[in-house]
Amino acid sequence: MKCTPILFVMVLIGAAAMSSSAFSAEVGLHLTLRARSVSRDGKSSVTQKQTVWEPRETALIICDMWDDHWCKSAARRVAEMAGPLNEVVKQARARGVFIIHAPSSVTDFYKDTPQRKRAQNAPFARAPKPLATVQRWGTAWCWTDSKHEGVLPIDDSDMGCSCTGARCEIREAWKRQISTIELASDDALTDDGQETWNLLTEREIKNVILCGVHLNMCVLGRPFAIRQQVNLGKNVALMRDFTDTMYNPERPPGVDHFSGTDLVIEHVEKYWCPSFTSSDLTGRPPFRFREDQRQTAGLLN
Repeated sequence: MKCTPILFVMVLIGAAAMSSSAFSAEVGLHLTLRARSVSRDGKSSVTQKQTVWEPRETALIICDMWDDHWCKSAARRVAEMAGPLNEVVKQARARGVFIIHAPSSVTDFYKDTPQRKRAQNAPFARAPKPLATVQRWGTAWCWTDSKHEGVLPIDDSDMGCSCTGARCEIREAWKRQISTIELASDDALTDDGQETWNLLTEREIKNVILCGVHLNMCVLGRPFAIRQQVNLGKNVALMRDFTDTMYNPERPPGVDHFSGTDLVIEHVEKYWCPSFTSSDLTGRPPFRFREDQRQTAGLLN
């Protein structure tokens, strides 16, 4: 059979697509991990380390990207972040990274989905340390550990809503994960620390990437999140351009909202785990909120 020019081009395109897919699934995750150390005199220094993580040994956990929030400005930022984050998640998934959706307190919305059942049915695995059991907001919580970290650099004692004018009423406004973020057939969904550990153990996952909201609260303290995973011995990294904080600029230290987020990122880099930007996964510029009008965003440095 003769191959027409059009058919020949289509064959080449198909072959290239197959080659690209195979390549992306096999290539390691080349990450530039940024960390901070504190000297005895209190000075902080920044280090950057190039590392390669095997995709099949890596999980990406999406924390509390809900469909709504009691704080209107927080809900607005989640909605803005969700679309670009979904694109990053799709690329990570295509490369073999295991995706865990962790929308706390709303997992019942997904009770009949294969993603939820996958987490529930993963074989029990005993963790090397006791998992968090102290309750906060109806769930187990990993509190600030004074033996491991300093106090948070922002005052979130007012719950951190950055809306101006009338105060937003604190309520449980969320019902599910924001629909912009897709659940693929091989993903899992849980907000439970033991279920998360079971999933990671079953797949022999060594590396955990955290993203989502809010860094000073849930991304650090949830039973599947940074403090827990570090304490359990995983290699943990924060994807720092895809996170946000609950911080009101009217509270100490009196900086703008996004600079407050940067301070918490620095806190995580000092005491818990390094961070990187999504550029390491996509080759594209890091995500940045439209409201962030600073000349130089700290997280990009």
